[in-house]
Amino acid sequence: MNRTRNLASDQRRRKLITILWTGLLAVITITLIYKEMTAVLYILATLGVTALLVVVAMADLEAADNSSIDSTTNDSAAIGSGITSTFGSKKS
Repeated sequence: MNRTRNLASDQRRRKLITILWTGLLAVITITLIYKEMTAVLYILATLGVTALLVVVAMADLEAADNSSIDSTTNDSAAIGSGITSTFGSKKS
């Protein structure tokens, strides 16, 4: 059987997996709160925040800044300081 997959089915599958993970984690959290296992919740919260910080630290944010915009034509600082923009003006 040759099963074809398209973008919509992949998105639906990823969304379903995300919903299932969220539900599972909610059930685990509610169970730990009900059983009054705050020490385990504290450890899981610490590990979760640490994992999030590692993901953010490893993200390649520099690649997003290396676009084709030339620094000489970037007048974004002129907006806040009241300086008139030189973007698009012809220099003679």
